[in-house]
Amino acid sequence: MPVSFCADQDRRTILWAAILASSMGFIDSSVTSIAMPAMREALGASLTEAQWINAAYLLAVSSLVLTGGAMGDRFGIARVFSLGIWCFVLASLACAAAQTPDQMIAARAAKGVGAALMVPGSMAMVARAYPPDERGRALGLWAAASTLTTALGPVIGGMFVSWGGEFGWRLIFALNLPLGLVAFWLVRGRTPGDIGRPGVSVDLPGAGLATLGLGLLAWALTSPDAGPQLWAGALATLAAFVAWEFRTPDPMLRLGLLRNRTLAITNLVTLLLYFALNGVMFYLPMTAVSAWGVSALEVTAAFLPISLLIGLLSAPAGRLADRWGAGPPMAAGAALVALAYVGLSLAAPFGQFWLHVVPLTALAGLGLGLVVAPLTAAAMQGAEDNEQGAASGINNAVARIAGLIAVALLGRVAAHAYGPGMPGFGVTSDSATHVAATGAAFGSIAMIAGLMAACSAGLALLIARPVR
Repeated sequence: MPVSFCADQDRRTILWAAILASSMGFIDSSVTSIAMPAMREALGASLTEAQWINAAYLLAVSSLVLTGGAMGDRFGIARVFSLGIWCFVLASLACAAAQTPDQMIAARAAKGVGAALMVPGSMAMVARAYPPDERGRALGLWAAASTLTTALGPVIGGMFVSWGGEFGWRLIFALNLPLGLVAFWLVRGRTPGDIGRPGVSVDLPGAGLATLGLGLLAWALTSPDAGPQLWAGALATLAAFVAWEFRTPDPMLRLGLLRNRTLAITNLVTLLLYFALNGVMFYLPMTAVSAWGVSALEVTAAFLPISLLIGLLSAPAGRLADRWGAGPPMAAGAALVALAYVGLSLAAPFGQFWLHVVPLTALAGLGLGLVVAPLTAAAMQGAEDNEQGAASGINNAVARIAGLIAVALLGRVAAHAYGPGMPGFGVTSDSATHVAATGAAFGSIAMIAGLMAACSAGLALLIARPVR
C-alpha cells in the first residue's frame, strides 16, 4: 500500500472532508450536553435514562469503532467513511423525531454506528494523504480547523434550546445535515488508490463480543442495583473478546499494535484525559441549568473558549510535536487541565458560573489546545501504512470508552454525593438544599476528573521523542 492514496492536489480537499466529518462529532457531543436538561424535560427522562441517551452513542462508537477502522483498511477508508456519514445523518433525523427516552436511546445508538464507520476514517485519511514528515502539521490543522468550524455549534444549539420553544432542542440535530452532505461531496472520487485489502475478512465475532461486553459494563455502572452476576458477565465477556483477538487470524484489534511503547502510553493517556473531559462536560451543563440559574445559551460560554483555544493552538502544538516529540506538550496541557478541574471542584459550592466556571474552563481549553494535536500524532506513530485505520480506531475506541465509563461512573458519584433528598441531581429547583447538594455533587465529579488529568500528565512524560 503506498504512503498516500491521493494526488498532491487533492490532499487539502481530503483534509476538509475529514474536518467537516469531525465537526459533526464535536457538535453532537457538546450540543447534546447543553440540550440534555431540555431533552430530559420534553421526553420525561430520568437521570439513568439521560445517562443512557449519552451512553448508547458512546457504547456503539466504542464497541464498533475498531471494526470501522478495520473495515476501512479492508474495503477502503474513504468508502467506509462515506457510508458512516450517511448513517450518521439519517440517525440525526431519527433523534430529532424521537418522542420517548427509548426512541432517543435507539436513535443515538444508530448514530454511534455511523460515527464508528466515519470517525477512524477521518484521522486515517489525513494520515495517509500526507507524507510522514508532514503528518503532525496536517493533523494539527485537522484538529484546529475541526474545532474552529464547530466553535459556533454549541452557541447555535444554546440559541435553539433557549429560543426555539418546545421543539428547540430537536432543531440542533439539523446542524449535522449540511456538514455531512458537503463532506460526502468533497471526498467523492478523490482517493483512487484507496482500494483496501481484498480478501481480508472483518472480525464480526470480535465486534459482537466487544459490543456485548461494553454494554454489560455500562449497564453495571449505571444500574444502582447491579449484582455481582452482572459485573462477572461483563468482565467475562470482555476477557473472551481479548482471548478471541489473540487467536483469530484477522482481529479487529491487533493486540500486537499495543506492544509499541508510544502507542500503548498514548492510549492510556487518552483513556485518563478523556475520562476527565467527558465527565466534566456532560455534568457541567446539567449542574449549571438545574441549580445555578444559568440558561442553556449562557452555558455555551463554558464550551466556546475550549473550542476556540483548541482551534488556535492545535497547529502550533502539532509543529512542536513534530520537532520535540508529543510527550512534553501533552504533559504540559494535561497538567493545565488538571489544575482547571481541581479549581472547578473547589469553586462548585459557590455556584458562580461567570466568576469561577468560565475562566477555569478556558484554562482547561488552553491545556487541551496543547494536547489534541500531539495526542493525535502520537496515536498514529508506529503504525504501518496499511494499519493507519486500525491505529486510529484503537485511539478513538479508547476515547469513547473513557467517555462511556466516565458518564456512567460519575453519575453514581453524583447521585451519592447529592444524597437521598428530592428532587435529585440534574432536576431544576431553586431551593437552597438542592443548590448546595448539586454543588457538592459536581465538586466530587470535578475533583475525580482533575486527578485523572494529573495522572495523564505524568504518563505523557514517558512518551519518547521521535528518532531523527
